[in-house]
Amino acid sequence: MKTRISITLAVALVLACAAPGWCASDSASGFNTLKGLAGQWEGKSGTITWKLVSGGSAMMEEMPHESMVSMYHLDDNRLLMTHYCAAQNQPRMAAEVSADGKTITFNFIDGTNLTGTHKAHMHNMVLTIVDQNHITEKWTFLADGKEQTETFQMTRKP
Repeated sequence: MKTRISITLAVALVLACAAPGWCASDSASGFNTLKGLAGQWEGKSGTITWKLVSGGSAMMEEMPHESMVSMYHLDDNRLLMTHYCAAQNQPRMAAEVSADGKTITFNFIDGTNLTGTHKAHMHNMVLTIVDQNHITEKWTFLADGKEQTETFQMTRKP
């Protein structure tokens, strides 16, 4: 009897999560976290601006260093980022959201203007929400099979 009840509950949960608005995915919660970053942030490379655009369907991160931009959006159950890089390519990365929702790791999936996998490109970015006014971004650049990582600590501007 217990097995039958457990199976019935499991099926009901799966069906409920399939309905729109129920059981938000990690990607949706990650995107909501990004929306909370809207505003200006100060770091060692200057001011970075996060802005909700396209009717609320995308977050844009503008970086002053060489006029780079990253765009974040949901694609069904995936949270994706396209980084428009000063290296003149556009790597796309898919997110993994930590269980506590404070760390979002973006890993390379593909990109444009890349000639094979040896072409230098941003390969990974780890965004950590330290608290409401502090974030850290750890960017990894891949060139000739070697990784170079730079970490940016940012504080929300009043």
